[in-house]
Parts: sequence; C-alpha cells; structure tokens
Amino acid sequence: MAYLDGIKSIEELELANQRVFIRVDFNVPLDKEQQITDDERIRAAIPTIQYAIEAGAKVILASHLGRPKGKVAPEYSLEPCGARLTELMKVEVHMPDDCIGDAPRKVIQDLRAGEVCLLENLRFHAEEEENEEGFIKELGELCDVYVSDAFGGVHRAHASTAGLPRIKSERGMGFLVKREIASLARVVDSPARPFVAVLGGAKVADKIEVIESLMQD
Repeated sequence: MAYLDGIKSIEELELANQRVFIRVDFNVPLDKEQQITDDERIRAAIPTIQYAIEAGAKVILASHLGRPKGKVAPEYSLEPCGARLTELMKVEVHMPDDCIGDAPRKVIQDLRAGEVCLLENLRFHAEEEENEEGFIKELGELCDVYVSDAFGGVHRAHASTAGLPRIKSERGMGFLVKREIASLARVVDSPARPFVAVLGGAKVADKIEVIESLMQD
C-alpha cells in the first residue's frame, strides 16, 4: 500500500529483550471520581501490546491524558489507565511517577522480557508539546525501539510522536495505526459511492482539510 511504503510494521522489528517504547493513546474520558467512563482506546492498543509482550520485549507505554498544560496535575494521572490495562490484560503494569528522570529509568532497568511499564502523563512536561530536543533525548535514552500506535495523535508534532521516532533507527507502527491507515486509504482511493463520513471532536479546525479532501471527486 503506497501510504505505508517505507514504514515498518511491528512484526518486522526485532523486539526480543529490547526496550520497546509504544506510543499509545490512553486519552480516555474520566468522571469526577477519576473513573474511566469509556475504555475503548485502551482496548484498541491491546493487540500491539500483547504482540510485544509475547515477542519478549520490555514494554514501555507512553501517552498523554487531558490538558495539564505542562504541569503535574493529579486529576490527569495515567494511574486509572494502568489499573484498567491490568484488569483487561491480566498483567502487572509498573508505573513510575514521571515519564523522564530517575524514576522511569529505574523501573525500566528492572523490567524483564515480557513485562510492562506505563510512563506517567507526557504532558506533565511542557516540552512534550513543544517537541523540545532535550526532552526528546531523555525519552530516547529510555528505549531501543519505537512503535507508533497512537492513531489519534500521530498528526501532532510533539516529542513522543514526531521527535522520538526521528532519532530512533529502529521504528515502526503498531496494529492500530496500520489498520486505521488501511481503512482511510480505501475511503480516499476507491470509496463505494455514495458514502457518509461522520467526523467527531470539538476542534473544527482539525477537520476542515479532511472535509475538503473528502469533497473532491
């Protein structure tokens, strides 16, 4: 498929005993008691995570949640996501209290093949959204392999979605990104007509170009 030319799938990467950074999208809705009200995004990441576990990777998951504006905000902690992933996959999820620094380095150093670590909210650091070089380097020191599986955020020029894969030679996409791109390619290249497109989300500006593209013959 032309859209995926030159992009490796996770199945083409060497994962055994490697520190594999998987950028997932755990930006799930929470209620006032910090309970997850819809876990679909976590469930969507499981095939990629499970594959990495079975391949013997030391799995490092990273995501943002909400808009903490570059500061630590307990209401945006990823702890509920880690707990829910444990319930769904029946695996222990190790979770440091940050995404960079001594805490994640120690947790990742102690990981065995097939074990999982979930880093704390990337957006607790303003440098994530700024795509700042120092922050990219710190994330890069945590891993050997990069896997993109956060389809909802791959268009953003942030440190974990754009900067980190730029500095990692061993990189590829997870099953969710691969599936979604294949689905979009069918709609763009050879859609069955007539068709209906349903676009969601609060920010209209993000959708304008998509709408214009779909309106073209």
